[in-house]
Amino acid sequence: MKLREVIAALEHLAPLRLQDEWDNSGLQVGFPESEIDQVLVCLDVTEAIVDEAIAAKCNLIVSHHPLIFKALRQVSDATYQQRCVVKALAAGISIYSAHTSLDNAPGGVNHRIAALLGLEKLRWLSPRDGEDAGSGLVGELPASEPDAAFLARVQRTFGVECLQHSALDGRQVRRVALCGGAGAFLLHDAVCAGADCFISGEFHYHDYFENQGVLLAELGHYQSEQFTQDLLLEYLHKTCPGLSVRKTAINTNPICYDQSAR
Repeated sequence: MKLREVIAALEHLAPLRLQDEWDNSGLQVGFPESEIDQVLVCLDVTEAIVDEAIAAKCNLIVSHHPLIFKALRQVSDATYQQRCVVKALAAGISIYSAHTSLDNAPGGVNHRIAALLGLEKLRWLSPRDGEDAGSGLVGELPASEPDAAFLARVQRTFGVECLQHSALDGRQVRRVALCGGAGAFLLHDAVCAGADCFISGEFHYHDYFENQGVLLAELGHYQSEQFTQDLLLEYLHKTCPGLSVRKTAINTNPICYDQSAR
């Protein structure tokens, strides 16, 4: 299967026109006419991921986060991005990233998070004019849950080592806003949507002062988007049955959690 055919399938799910203007979703490394037969799916592209692809004889890496956000000043070994590019090219490995093109798409990252939470009656938190697309989602639980019990379920579902959240007050949680990754920019939208709780991967310190009573739950960037790997894996299995597709065995979360003091 040609790389351009795999890209066409991915961009049917996550059209590049949906990506945010600052983003760099799309082909990172490789040539559209390359033959692809084995794919490795991951969240982040690191040197260890490229080594894993080489060992598994994969000739395409599909990631959520782009390897290249800013133009490379040189192709050498000065940064991990450069080293990944050099290593991938030398091994004949292509790299494609579906980032905010997938975040903002129907059936994308945020819809997967909503499904894991059991949310219904979904709508875009910040919709795009004239399109079924947007940033974040807001939906409702089938039944209200006490705030502490709801956060405990969220922590279990996403395997969060240390769940940060604003103060609990015993409220009932029914309407939930969410955004995978760095969703702090949608706090005002969550407030306007009447959310009882806003879940994201990252908030800013002062968001906890300015949340206007909305319960904030901060999962961690990696934890909030980890299931994107499964989404991409399942999609490629369905749309490109001729490919052998596997999910990385590497946890690429660069943040460590020290609980030894407990």
